Amino acid sequence: MQLAPQEQSGLGTGLKPRHITMISIAGVIGAGLFVGSKTAIAEAGPGVLLSYAFAGLLVVLVMRMLGEMATAHPDTGSFSTYADRALGRWAGFSVGWLYWWFWVLVIPVEATAAADILSSWIGAPQWVWALLVTLALTASNLTSVGNYGEFEFWFAGVKVVAIVGFIAVGLLAIFGVLPGSDISGTPGFSLTGDAGGFLPNGFSAVLAGILLTMFSFMGTEIVTIAAAESPDPQKGVRRAVNSVIGRIGVFYLGSIFVVVALVPWNSAALDADGSFQTTLQAIGIPGAATIMDVVILTAVASCLNSALYTASRMVFSLSRRGDAPVWLSHVSRRGVPYPAILASTVVGFLAVVGNYLLPEKIFEYLLATSGALALVIYAFIALSQVVVRRRLDEAGERPAVRMWLFPWLTYATIAFIAVVLVLMVVLPGQRVQLALSLVLTVVVVALGLRHQRRRGPAARPADEAAAHR
Repeated sequence: MQLAPQEQSGLGTGLKPRHITMISIAGVIGAGLFVGSKTAIAEAGPGVLLSYAFAGLLVVLVMRMLGEMATAHPDTGSFSTYADRALGRWAGFSVGWLYWWFWVLVIPVEATAAADILSSWIGAPQWVWALLVTLALTASNLTSVGNYGEFEFWFAGVKVVAIVGFIAVGLLAIFGVLPGSDISGTPGFSLTGDAGGFLPNGFSAVLAGILLTMFSFMGTEIVTIAAAESPDPQKGVRRAVNSVIGRIGVFYLGSIFVVVALVPWNSAALDADGSFQTTLQAIGIPGAATIMDVVILTAVASCLNSALYTASRMVFSLSRRGDAPVWLSHVSRRGVPYPAILASTVVGFLAVVGNYLLPEKIFEYLLATSGALALVIYAFIALSQVVVRRRLDEAGERPAVRMWLFPWLTYATIAFIAVVLVLMVVLPGQRVQLALSLVLTVVVVALGLRHQRRRGPAARPADEAAAHR
């Protein structure tokens, strides 16, 4: 009989079904949607809808693969553990530390964004608010995993209500139902009107838009990590994976459609105020700036909360497998991996300090190292799924989620990731991020190979080893 992940690791099971449901629903709604969408719209125009659709398709396929592995063997290490078992210890080591680095760098970015808003509202230096927000969420994560779930439940609720409300009001404006909303004389005029049509900058701009939109989806996979600390991880993962198409379709494509239908893509206000705030102001919604500040602050706090949680669970899993210092795998009586949380917070907070003290270019280069990590992690997930699926088939196991058209759709996903990486080489503005990300990846993989040579392959749990004999 296979032990549940929490029984193997000592982690708690404080995440309730409603927590997992809301994490899965709103995990796809990152601060990047509210803040970063204006850049993608400026690049591709209304054709950004295709950019989001292509990037969303990749996420759907990757989540399907990840869901198959997670429902078969739930684990708080998620794809790092699966890469370890499928490709070798070096792969689990590499993808785990790269993912940890990605989320540790999210901490200073989101803390600074939250500090900007709070400082403008209340005053006081930005670094004070960055410190207070980081400490508050760290304290919450240290208390119990249930606190993380509860905070995320309400953060996610605000994001979902905001997006649904934005789409509803936007559709009323598009069809001329909302009084005073006939912005350009014809409903939906901006989508294909005088601003250059649907593809004002050509299809190459759509490809460039994919690179800008893809990284806003990072965080969708958190549910496969969080589900391991719930009483029924298979059920939580299955629900999340089966609903990911609808969530991306509604939250991303729905909201961006409203923006490009109501506001010309080349409007100067988009760059100055952001896509959502500009749309609400164009519709005539009073207090649009304040509304969006509240929503963005919530999204930023949610992202920071998840960054602390996800980074700590990943380094905890690495420690349990012997790929990180052993003290990082200690847990409290309540099943909280407090050393992993504190270590991730300290590194993240040092990055917050660096954001204020280091020369701007140095911090930008640090951030650029994470620019292509999502693609690298997706590639590891796809390669791992090929091996894991074959082992499952050999053992006669049928997990609750199965990848479509295996192995051909998995191979197509790997090819798509390769194409996107080539685009980063070809298109200007992406090469530095790609180069720094690949340098970081090569260094970490080299360390992983060295670690595997010195320590040997990681021990596979006895129950899983038996299942594959």
